[in-house]
Amino acid sequence: RGDINVLLLGDPSMAKSQFLKYTTRCAPVGVYTSGKGSSAAGLTASVVKDARGEFYLEGGAMVLADGGIVGIDEFDKMRPADRVAIHEAMEQQTISVAKAGIATVLNSRSSVLAAANPVFGRYDDLKSASENIDLMT
Repeated sequence: RGDINVLLLGDPSMAKSQFLKYTTRCAPVGVYTSGKGSSAAGLTASVVKDARGEFYLEGGAMVLADGGIVGIDEFDKMRPADRVAIHEAMEQQTISVAKAGIATVLNSRSSVLAAANPVFGRYDDLKSASENIDLMT
C-alpha cells in the first residue's frame, strides 16, 4: 500500500475538525467531508442520468482526492454501510463500479484522515482502546 490512513480519536472540542480542514487545505489535493452527511456514493462514486437519458459516472470524495488526502469528520457517526463502502478504497486504492451498464475501476490513491469521538463521549483511561473506539456497531 502506498498511503497511510489515520484515525484521530479525541474528546469533543479538541479541534479535530479544524485539524482536518487545515490539513485538506494545505495538501496539494485535499477533500474535506463530514461522515454524518456523506453517503457511500458520495464517498466513492455514483452513476447519474443526464438530461438526454444517458448515464455517466461521477466520482465521490475518495476519487476526487486521488493522489492526495481525504478528511472525514464525524467518522463515528457514519452509518456502518457507508464505512464499509470505503473499505476497498482504503485497502486496494481503487473503487470498483458496476452500475447501469457501466463497469469500471477508478483510482483512489488517497490517504484517509478521519476524526471521531470516543464511544462514551469522553475517552475513558480505565477502558481499553478498542472499548473507547467501538466502530463496529
